[in-house]
Amino acid sequence: MSCMHCIKSVKDELSKLELKVRKVEIGSAEVEFDRSKVTIDQIEDAIKKAGYKIIRQN
Repeated sequence: MSCMHCIKSVKDELSKLELKVRKVEIGSAEVEFDRSKVTIDQIEDAIKKAGYKIIRQN
């Protein structure tokens, strides 16, 4: 992500899910969610729908 519009795109997509968006910055997102209501796949799909890819850190 390289601009405020990009951050907003990710926030908007994540906000469609039943979770709390803690922080979205260039290159990262922090969310709080109940695994019985939202899956990791749904979160990843929302980020991809915003036009970005997932990079997992160990």
